[in-house]
Amino acid sequence: MKTATIFYCSLLLSALLFMPTAQAVEYTYTNSVGMKFVYIPSGDFFMGSCYLSRADKRRDKQREQEGLPPLGAICPANVPIDNDGIDEETPQHAVRISQGFQLGVHEVTLGQFTPFLDSLSDEERDKVDTDKFRKFNDQGADAAVTMVSWDDAQNFISWLMQKERGTLYRLPTEAEWEYAARAGSKTIYPWSDEIDIELAKEYAWFNIKHADVHTQFHKNDDGERENFVHPVGLKKPNTLGFYDMQGNVWEWVQDRYGMYYYHDSPKADPQGPEEGMTRVFRGGSWYGDVKNLRSAYRGVNAQSFRSDSLGFRLVRKHQ
Repeated sequence: MKTATIFYCSLLLSALLFMPTAQAVEYTYTNSVGMKFVYIPSGDFFMGSCYLSRADKRRDKQREQEGLPPLGAICPANVPIDNDGIDEETPQHAVRISQGFQLGVHEVTLGQFTPFLDSLSDEERDKVDTDKFRKFNDQGADAAVTMVSWDDAQNFISWLMQKERGTLYRLPTEAEWEYAARAGSKTIYPWSDEIDIELAKEYAWFNIKHADVHTQFHKNDDGERENFVHPVGLKKPNTLGFYDMQGNVWEWVQDRYGMYYYHDSPKADPQGPEEGMTRVFRGGSWYGDVKNLRSAYRGVNAQSFRSDSLGFRLVRKHQ
């Protein structure tokens, strides 16, 4: 694996800006399977998109009938309208992450996932380590693991906690994921408000044209199409030191999906709806369009769903 160079100055500056009181913090930690974690202090951010939703349009139409001026999109972050936004990213709202947490610097790799597979019975392994799993995880041990369902991720977490008795792991909440991905930014993309292909290529593996990998996926310097999952950490990290938060593979988060959850979610530490049959994933992937790299973009599918562009990263409970 390419050695991760963490921008400690940026990290420490962020800690000073967000931490309410000075305290001893374990900023980095490497676990028994080689996952590196970095501590993110608690803080506040604006979650979701500044976008004129269908609900906003209905409200403004009603106001027009009452002779009142339209209110437009609700954008407390005072940022430009995101013309690529979608309804389930609205309304933009303030969120507080009340406790710091340790997040994986990289997406979980095939090499880190393999010991879990080796621990399974033949019957259990056959359910995960399928022909498709082996076909799409063919880029080496340092590549992000893919073809992993939300349920598979939970089973991996249970195995890892049993292996490291006393250490707690979980998927990040959707709010924690966006907090880390934005890394203090309020822009549509972590690096800008505009679609900037050349800048995006510095941070993310993605499909430059659109999700048609057979004809449109960009080529590398040797003319080969890069339509596959990549080793982690080859692109630039964000300002908190996390790699591939945008692109490479989508990342499962803990939350159930709710299209209108943002309308009444709690301000502090939202956990997602209490009921629901689907789960959220975030961040875009090597397969998807650049617009999927927007910090607010939400993916959704059944928790048993597997895809060659879908993986995960973990949170470790700060001790």
